[in-house]
Amino acid sequence: MSSSDLSFHDTDHDDLTTGRAPWGYRQVPPDRQALTESIKTDVAIIGGGITGSLMAEHLSRLGRRVVVIDREQPGFGSTRASTAMLQWETDSSLTELTNLYGFETAANVYRRSYAAVAGLMELVAAHRISCAFQPRPTLYIAAGDIGEKELREELALRHHAELPGELLSYTSLRREFGFDREAAILSPGSAEADPLLLSWALLQAARGFGAQIIDADAVKFHDEGGRVLVETSGPHVIDAAHVVLATGYIMPHFVMPACHRISSSFAISTLPQQPDHLWPRRALVWEASEPYLYMRTTADNRIVIGGEDEEIADPQVRDAMLADKVLRLREKLTRIWPEANAEISHAWCGAFGETSDGLPLIGPVSGASNIYAAYGYGGNGITFSYLASRMIAAMISGEKQAWFESFALDRNVSAQS
Repeated sequence: MSSSDLSFHDTDHDDLTTGRAPWGYRQVPPDRQALTESIKTDVAIIGGGITGSLMAEHLSRLGRRVVVIDREQPGFGSTRASTAMLQWETDSSLTELTNLYGFETAANVYRRSYAAVAGLMELVAAHRISCAFQPRPTLYIAAGDIGEKELREELALRHHAELPGELLSYTSLRREFGFDREAAILSPGSAEADPLLLSWALLQAARGFGAQIIDADAVKFHDEGGRVLVETSGPHVIDAAHVVLATGYIMPHFVMPACHRISSSFAISTLPQQPDHLWPRRALVWEASEPYLYMRTTADNRIVIGGEDEEIADPQVRDAMLADKVLRLREKLTRIWPEANAEISHAWCGAFGETSDGLPLIGPVSGASNIYAAYGYGGNGITFSYLASRMIAAMISGEKQAWFESFALDRNVSAQS
């Protein structure tokens, strides 16, 4: 038998995000019910943000009894700070992943990510979710030390992995999209959404399949006899066959791998633009730099631009930087897209998790039985959360596949090549 504290209960949503993003407008999150008695379930999911909601929808649709536990409003943590650029290209380029793990492993990761975005599209269509979901191409644009030569080499690897994309030279990029950069890779297959509306709709869908959404604070678990007992801050417990930790960027200390770190990111949203003042095809734009700048549009014609990442976890230090970061992002917006009306409607910052290889942490928690972690880190959080829901569902069913090791919590980043 083992017992562990879920030592994230001293962190609340205000520690994760500051400011206001333009998501979930005039909509309300799903109701939570009080835990009035001890209950038994197949799967207890701790966390009701986008990761927990994807997990809940999938597992409950498969016929599992599911309980989602959240002590605050679902989605009001890291999910509302997301810019919801649903890309299949990861924070680490295919070139970088190939250097770490070899081409076959790296290519498989990229193909899984590509399939995950396609799966999200099918899921939104199947439930007819109204969340401003739109398929979008991506523009991976030259910046810093990454120029046309490096982008051409990256694209060659992607083509070898049978992934789509084309190189745009300076002239082509300028003519087709209006961006003044040396080159870019244009790729289909990504998307954008309102992350709060997507998360809430998935929770409602899970509830339709029988899932319960519980207002409770999970503080400790005991795994014994093939089951997990989740203690709450109240008098009642939840007896689960499996537990999934989907708590965003609040990780219990016993889960934290060596390759993980917490950083902070900043974002602004403009007032609605004239549609003809936005770039063609409303591509998701991101720079090939570290840290990179990223940019998208919204359904009501705003421009969202983010970046200026800092390796800081202290919310007070992060918040003190917000005003300066807003000015920097606004300046970068006017430089990269001079046609923009740069008057700001929303500004926010938040904590996010990173790993040294840019890949998520998905799988069994070492030293615990039937406990799984689902942390979709970096700029691909929602894409990786979808992937996590499918992987953990398979693990719960006893299925093991070799490629799961690419995302294992205890993977050795320097020893898999």
